[in-house]
Amino acid sequence: MASAVDYGSHEAAMQRYFRDGYARAMALGNRGPIRFAADGSLDSAIVEAYERCGFYIFERVIAPAELAELEAAYIELLERVPATPDSKLDRHGRPALGADLDTPIAYWAKPLGDPFGGTDRAQGRHTTKMFEPEAAAGMPEQVVFSIVAPLQFSDAYLRMCGHPDLLRVAAAIAGEDFVPFQEGIVIKRPGEGASFSWHQDGATHWDSPDWNQHSHGFNYMPQLYGSTPANGVWYIPGSQSWGKVDIAAMVEEAGSERLLDAVPLVCGPGDVAISNRQVIHGSFANTSPDARVTMGFGFHPRASVVGATGYDFDTNQPKTYDADWVERRAQLIGYAIDARRQHYPEEEAFTYRPHAEAGVIHRWNDVARAAIRGYSRYDLRI
Repeated sequence: MASAVDYGSHEAAMQRYFRDGYARAMALGNRGPIRFAADGSLDSAIVEAYERCGFYIFERVIAPAELAELEAAYIELLERVPATPDSKLDRHGRPALGADLDTPIAYWAKPLGDPFGGTDRAQGRHTTKMFEPEAAAGMPEQVVFSIVAPLQFSDAYLRMCGHPDLLRVAAAIAGEDFVPFQEGIVIKRPGEGASFSWHQDGATHWDSPDWNQHSHGFNYMPQLYGSTPANGVWYIPGSQSWGKVDIAAMVEEAGSERLLDAVPLVCGPGDVAISNRQVIHGSFANTSPDARVTMGFGFHPRASVVGATGYDFDTNQPKTYDADWVERRAQLIGYAIDARRQHYPEEEAFTYRPHAEAGVIHRWNDVARAAIRGYSRYDLRI
């Protein structure tokens, strides 16, 4: 555990780093509303900035009324997670969320800890460990830092994944037959939120002959409360096109986890960042007074996953995805679109080309809700 003197010195250095990074981030020119050209294509300036930086901030995507629904859903989910990592009950003594499933729905870390750094989790992509500040006295030993597979528990979250403009952007970036891979909520509460050590998310296609900067897909990161240099994700702009990088060597060169030339993701409530999964990124323990809740989901190009061998997050065991497996996962797109259509009938719904061409119609109802129970077993992790 760091001494008070060590922590004070570290915190002063972090505040300088935050200020410098913020200035660099504001100069990138990679933020603004979602814009489409007259022919329906994604605005070329957005495509250029995204491919130059590896991420882009779409401002004010989620309207205040929908944001309030998402906040209510988040609060309800957090109340229903297991009371402790090994409990089947929530903190109110009720059966915990997902207690009947054979995979965890919440991941835990010590307050202000780094649960992945220097471990073999997620195929060992987190090669270095972040500084772990000393948490305040009285904190629990473990806190929830992520809720996974929330679409089976929250209609509000499912509807957000059917947002027509975000799906139009997905089609522009990953192709009209794009497929989802996973969803989750990252929780970084003040004074306890865990860090995520520097990493690249891609694990499968680095040596593929047709590798390119889009091979491993992208994440959407809708922000419930906003994102600051102190609690948000940091990026090395442009690194999504470098190939597989020796991040440990970068940390050694920098002399600390404060990587050179990194920039923070600065967002307001309702903003949605799109983040290339190959870009080098990470986040620091949240010692700030501000909460960050990122309700993330993402997509792959279908060609990147059909026939590819990915991995199971919990076991690290390999898994090869055939076309039927991939299409089973893509059903969630159809359900998300219909759930949103029912809730926002005045909105023009997105048409997902693979389902339209196949004549497949998905209806969101109680039968569908039961059918997607445990859907994360079909996640496409490459």
